[in-house]
Amino acid sequence: MAGDRVTRFASDLLDAAAVEGARQSRSAKQQLDHWARVGRTVSSYHSAGRRRVEAAVAGTTALAALTPEESLVANAEIDAAIAERAQDLDVGAVLAGMGVATVALDDDGRLVRYDPDGTATVLR
Repeated sequence: MAGDRVTRFASDLLDAAAVEGARQSRSAKQQLDHWARVGRTVSSYHSAGRRRVEAAVAGTTALAALTPEESLVANAEIDAAIAERAQDLDVGAVLAGMGVATVALDDDGRLVRYDPDGTATVLR
């Protein structure tokens, strides 16, 4: 992902992002990023029935029931949510909590086995 750049937002938009972000368990910045990702896709295509899209994203309407345009918007919503959640997900910690050992590269590029008990072994 590209790095962040400093920019300005209207104070009412930032305030609204803070309120909605708290409701969605996101920071104001994360909420603005989410809105920008969704808005970018929606702006690229013709308007879709937002209620149908939201119902599909929530799982109360089948994605197959959407029009092609609505499917694009729903998939953009899902993609944005996955990208946001993936940034904060520590897969190693989740797997360790399940008793699963993992293998990954450390900061020095070495292959390391991480055991659920917290021990780490450099592999050769």
